[in-house]
This record gives sequence, structure tokens and C-alpha cells, in this order.
Amino acid sequence: MSRIRIDVRGSRRLATAGVAATAATLLATALSPAAVADNRPTRAGAIENAASALLEHAASLGLTSAEGTSVRNVIVDKDGTQHVRYDRTYHQLPVLGGDFVVHLAPNGAYRSADKATRTKISLASITPLISAPKAADLAANALRAVNLGETLKKLTARPELIVDALHGAPKLAWRTSVAAKDSLGNPVSRTVITDARTGSQIDAWDDIETATGDGKSLYSGTVPLETTLSGSTYQLYDTTRGGHKTYNLNNATSGTGTLMTDSDDVWGTGSGSNTQTAGADAAYGAQETWDFYKNTFGRSGIKNDGVAAYSRVHYSSAYVNAFWDDDCFCMTYGDGSGGTHALTSLDVAGHEMSHGLTAATAGLKYSRESGGLNEATSDIFGTSVEFFANNSSDVGDYLIGEKIDINGDGTPLRYMDKPSKDGGSADYWSRNVGRLDVHYSSGVANHFFYLLSEGSGAKTINGVSYNSPTYDGSTVTGIGRDKADQIWYRALSTYFTSSTNYAGARTGTLQAASDLYGAGSAEYNAVAAAWKAVNVN
Repeated sequence: MSRIRIDVRGSRRLATAGVAATAATLLATALSPAAVADNRPTRAGAIENAASALLEHAASLGLTSAEGTSVRNVIVDKDGTQHVRYDRTYHQLPVLGGDFVVHLAPNGAYRSADKATRTKISLASITPLISAPKAADLAANALRAVNLGETLKKLTARPELIVDALHGAPKLAWRTSVAAKDSLGNPVSRTVITDARTGSQIDAWDDIETATGDGKSLYSGTVPLETTLSGSTYQLYDTTRGGHKTYNLNNATSGTGTLMTDSDDVWGTGSGSNTQTAGADAAYGAQETWDFYKNTFGRSGIKNDGVAAYSRVHYSSAYVNAFWDDDCFCMTYGDGSGGTHALTSLDVAGHEMSHGLTAATAGLKYSRESGGLNEATSDIFGTSVEFFANNSSDVGDYLIGEKIDINGDGTPLRYMDKPSKDGGSADYWSRNVGRLDVHYSSGVANHFFYLLSEGSGAKTINGVSYNSPTYDGSTVTGIGRDKADQIWYRALSTYFTSSTNYAGARTGTLQAASDLYGAGSAEYNAVAAAWKAVNVN
């Protein structure tokens, strides 16, 4: 289970005859690599070229006869440069931290690779000493331990035997997804990594990452919505953006609910007490997020496959959160305090669905520094969705969740210009950043992105006053949010891996700036200056 929150507080073998057989199979089964009209390789052609690179460079990539690979994502640049992202298995077991990206020249020649981990995998045995039921029990206890005082119901645990290559020397481990309902019927969930030989817990992180026609929305005013007429009834079903549908859960905590319909194609009243209002906001948020990714990066949907997620509103009763769930590939919104303040604002919608983007690309592990980068990515693109929408009722700003008023005093959840203003987030990197909750460690990257976009010092943007400091007292000149978006997206989709930390993010964004604007360009130098300003050197 993989669910992401904003928080209010497949396998192909590489064998000996192995490596050769895999490459041969890939070469034989790939579609024709005939170039498109602009002479760039096709996706299939890039996969074919990467298969050849795996065959030729298996040793340097650390691939042995015991390992297999599967393609997760493919990017072909305008100049024909290719980037193929892989997941890895060891004796058919998934490898946590086994992901890597192969970079190829326009002619298909191997250039380099980025790997989540560089340690060679060699296990004496793949037979666990700790049984699956025992691993499930340990994970269930771990979930109970972080939900003290709660009576958990409908608890399920799904252990999966893996190889853990992220936490020191590779070892056999159980990755257990454990989920339950709390006393109010709300979901709680955790991924627990357990040493399969000793039973000790290696790591654990939350899986429910919560946020925390005409649509008369609660937050964005009256907005145009794409709907579908079925007979004499309109459906909140957008066929122009991958088939996005908005469902009413009617306070349930499971299932899909009922597709929202209307007789006159006017959705909601602008009041949180109206059932359709939350649906209007949710549909609008999905629409703007889809358009942002399409128009900004040429990406068709979260997985870049032209298929939309779906949205569910009116989850549970007065649920003060919203969450993205990879399992259902859907967005879910609670109605907030009092049941009339749904968590459906633009930046929350963009934030949550961007967790889906991260899962489909870098797969940043949701703990320690990589978890902070995961959260920051959602804050960054959630903010950019809000600016992109250019909505006069919810103007773009560098405040996170300012409309939903979860704190009850009108303050936002987070501040990108000076993250510490929320009382917990880090403005700058330190050795202790990775020990913070990921919603607080994200402050370093949020601050970096603000400085890269807007620069340091006092300024007013869209009526909001900012005053962003720097770690070393330096002055940073911003390059604009549009360029900063391009740099972050390319680094995320092309260079980041599941284990990327802040030092790795600096390297990846510098490479992305070099790719897009040239090494030594003003943009490249601004990336270096912004990281230095948050103490990442």
C-alpha cells in the first residue's frame, strides 16, 4: 500500500547465459525502434538501446546472474538523449534501493548511470528465519505503537520477502504493509521493514500520507468543469483528461462511492454545507493538476500514460485530512472540521497527486532525507499548480494549505520562504535533518525552491509578503518559478532515485540545470547558489 499525505501537524531476468539471454529477449521483443518524424528514438527504441547497455555494462552496473530488471520509466529528450529507469530483483525478490537510471547518447551509446545504492548484492541464503506470520505480527505491533490509545479495527498485514539494499549491507528482509481503521473509522497504515533473519526492525514509515459545467467551489470561486451528459443527467466525468471521475463516498471509509451527477450541470453553491461543492473543488483541482503537468512538462497524466486518477469526496465524518493512494490510484478528501471545510484546495490537490508522480518516477523512500524530498516535491508542484491555475479567488503563493485553515487561526501549514515559521520545519540542512518528520525535513528543499525561484530578501508577490533568509548571509537572485519547475522535474524524473538525499538532490538538480541551460549558465550557477544558501554544499 502506498498512500501519501500532507499532514496537519515486474521482473526481467539477467542471467549468465543470463545477461546475454535477457538482452537478447529484450532486443527480440521490443517494438521496432524506428525513429519518429524528428528523428528521436521511440520509447521502444530507447528500451532496446538500454538493453544493449545492460548487456555490455552489467559488471559496472553491479548486475549479476542472480539479478533481473524491469523498466519503470523512459524519457527521451528533444536531442534524442535517452534515460531508462529500472527496478531490480535478486533471485526474483524485489530489491529495496535496487533502482537505477541508465543514460544513453542520442545514438544509443551508453553514457552513465545513477544508482540508488552501489553495494553489490550477494546473500548466503534467501530463506528467511523469521516467518511471514511473525513478520506480520511485528508490523502490526509497530502500527499499534504509533497509534497509542487507539483501538484499531480491521487490521491487515501483507508481508513481502525482499532484499533491503538501502540500509547498509544488503540483507534479506520482510516489507510489510500493515493497515487498519482507527476508532473513528479513519485509515492508519505503515510500511515496516524487518530483518528476515533476526526479526529486528530496520525502518518504518507512514503509508497514509495525509494532508493532511460550472463548479461553484468553496475555495476557487465559479470555475469551468468538464462533465459528461448521460441521458438527461450530467456526470462529473472528464473524458478530455484521461477519464477523471469524481465520486461521493457519503461518509463511507471504503469503496468507490457514487459517481456525482446533476440535472443542470451547475455543481455546488460555494458553501461547504452543500454536498456538490467539495466535488466541484476536487474536480477542478484534478483538472488543473492534469493541465499543469501537460502544459509544463508535456506529461499526460500522473504516470504519463494518458490515464487519469479518480477523486473521492466526503470521506468519513469530519475527517481533517486528504490523501493520495497508489493502490487505488485515487485522491480522497475529508470534509474537515465541522464537516463543511473539505480539504480540496488547489495546492492540496496538486500536492497529493504529485505524490503519485514521485512514485511513478524517482520513488523517493518516505523516510529520512529522501522522505523530506518526497514531501517537498509535492509542496513544490502543489504550489506551482496554484500559480498555473491563475485563479483570482486562490492566487498563487508560496504558502502551503493556506485556504483550508487546519490550524484554526488562518495560518498556513507551511511557508516556503522561511519554513521555520511553522514552528517545526528546517530552514537549512544539518546532520540532524534526516531525523525530523518528513513534513519538517522537507523545509530545506522548499526553501531551496523558493530561493531559486524568487531569490532572497524581502518582497511582495501577489499581495503576500515574504522575507527569505540564507544560511551564509549571501544574496540569491532567483531565475523564476518556471525555470525552477523545469529543473526540479528533470532532476526528479531523470536523476533522483529512491535513496536520493540532499547532497544527491544538489547533484541531480545541477545536472538537470546543465542539461536544460548549459553548465556554467546563469541558471546552473543559481542552483548552486540556492543550495549553498540552505547549507547543502
